[in-house]
Amino acid sequence: MSSTTDKSPTKSLLPTQVLVLGCAILGVAALLFYLLFSISIPGEGRPFWYGIGTLAFEQIAFVLAAWLCLRNGLSSQIVSGRSVWLGIGLGLLSYFIGNIFFSFWELYWGLDPAVSPGDLFYLICYVCLSVGMILAVKSRRLNLEWWQWATTAGIALAGIALAAWLSLPLDWGGADAPPEPETAAEVAPSAEAIPTQGEAQAEATPEAIEEESPRPVPGWVMAMEEGLEPYSGILGLVYVVLDVALLIVATLLLLAFWGGRFSQSWRMIAAAAFSLYIADMWFKYADKNIPNYESGDLLEVFWVFTGVFFAIGAVLEYDVSTRQPPRERVRDRRRKRTKS
Repeated sequence: MSSTTDKSPTKSLLPTQVLVLGCAILGVAALLFYLLFSISIPGEGRPFWYGIGTLAFEQIAFVLAAWLCLRNGLSSQIVSGRSVWLGIGLGLLSYFIGNIFFSFWELYWGLDPAVSPGDLFYLICYVCLSVGMILAVKSRRLNLEWWQWATTAGIALAGIALAAWLSLPLDWGGADAPPEPETAAEVAPSAEAIPTQGEAQAEATPEAIEEESPRPVPGWVMAMEEGLEPYSGILGLVYVVLDVALLIVATLLLLAFWGGRFSQSWRMIAAAAFSLYIADMWFKYADKNIPNYESGDLLEVFWVFTGVFFAIGAVLEYDVSTRQPPRERVRDRRRKRTKS
């Protein structure tokens, strides 16, 4: 009996080390890929294979993290609570599905939609992640000191200020602004006049977009894009609110689980939420301020880091929970019952 119990921890260490090492290799490989190939030649867009590569890194990271989190959620040995990891796992799986829809719109049909069906799954992802992380914070008795509350408030204010700066003024997709009075120089025709990007987009018809697309765009895709475009403004505001909420919850997680056996796993979860916030804010800034922005810039590697950190956190949580002695598991469960 004693020899069996002594060998069991050794058996559980190997897959944990392999999984953590695999996640780290995935993150480093993604960073090198973005560093080497994200800079495009002036006047030329990024190649098609680069978009496939960035999508592959994101999808591998998120599906791996979703599987590891759902494994925790389906295990009765997880001390932090199965519902916590089920919420996080379902959120990551929803993000994986949303990426599939978005990749068809952007890579396959070559479109740049303001709203796509993938946004529905992105919203489900944010809601599930928020619920799971809030349940994790709720399971801890928050007894933070004044400087910890001040740190949380400072990070929250900084996140809100950055998100507001990137979001305002909001584009609600409504009526166009009234035209400004034209001067004589603007009215005079010029042979060298070149239409601006906004004029080109305004004059673009579904047939012209279909001709510029690398593949023929179905009519229902164009109809769906036109029908969803008026909701881009409110959707952007919802994204900002959810991003800031995740940032605040991640800070509380980082402070609530500081120290103890489970601190390492929840530090990774907090790092994942911070990475998601960085990637989202950069994409919002680039889409608003960089003309003809193409996805795949260097800071978008933080989306890959999001999946990597969630995966490592799930692995560490599973390892600590399954290696915990049975008596301590019973004590933790009794404590939970008395708290509830």
